[in-house]
Amino acid sequence: MRILFIGDIVGKPGRRAVELMVPKLVRERAIDFVIANGENAAGGNGITREITHELLDRGIHVLTMGNHVWDKREIMDFIDSEPRLIRPANYPMGAPGRGWGLFTLPNGKRIAVGNFCGRVFLDNLDCPFYAVGRMLESLHGQTDYVFIDFHAEATSEKVAFGWHLDGRAAAVVGTHTHVQTADECILPGGTAYISDVGMTGPRDSVLGVKREAILRKFITGLPVRFETATGPLQFCAVIITLGAKGKATKIERVFERFDG
Repeated sequence: MRILFIGDIVGKPGRRAVELMVPKLVRERAIDFVIANGENAAGGNGITREITHELLDRGIHVLTMGNHVWDKREIMDFIDSEPRLIRPANYPMGAPGRGWGLFTLPNGKRIAVGNFCGRVFLDNLDCPFYAVGRMLESLHGQTDYVFIDFHAEATSEKVAFGWHLDGRAAAVVGTHTHVQTADECILPGGTAYISDVGMTGPRDSVLGVKREAILRKFITGLPVRFETATGPLQFCAVIITLGAKGKATKIERVFERFDG
């Protein structure tokens, strides 16, 4: 089984990149299941009901989120009824939606997809290390594979989270920084790991935002309005091959740049 995980989808350009690349990769790389981080899919911040359905219709099976999960407030109206939309599991008890879900792969095996936020330089949510332990305990005996999107800022926290789950998850992939790292590996216990999968969106930008605005902010120190950039696209992802006994056997980076 091969899992395609797509890094942070940013705005309309990111959705266009998904439209162009997902069918191609599914066909050429024999992809069985597609997961994507969609927390920036609506204009760079949050996600709407319409865009959730658009991405799911493009061949994505599960969408994970992050610290921008609540930026489009309409998500409060539909996240409880959409099991394929996963928000960070370490929000306090009572938050709408769900932090993980169980899904069936084409070969009949079950995969649990979980989403957690880091706490270094981000909101002070519940401890992700304890929260993921509660998830694994509640899933005991119910799933063949565990896949985790760890949405965090600090590389140190991400690396530590990967080691924390080595041998207990098939994959721990980092999101949030929008810059793909080159540290993908299979950890000794059989967990596929990468610190950040990168961004799927406008190429000639600063993390998906118009570069002129970001430069103005750095140079003047004055507030500016962030807008999603346009122009050529980039697509960042990883392909993870699942093996036996809940482990992974291979992780490959995907980094494509092209005109939209």
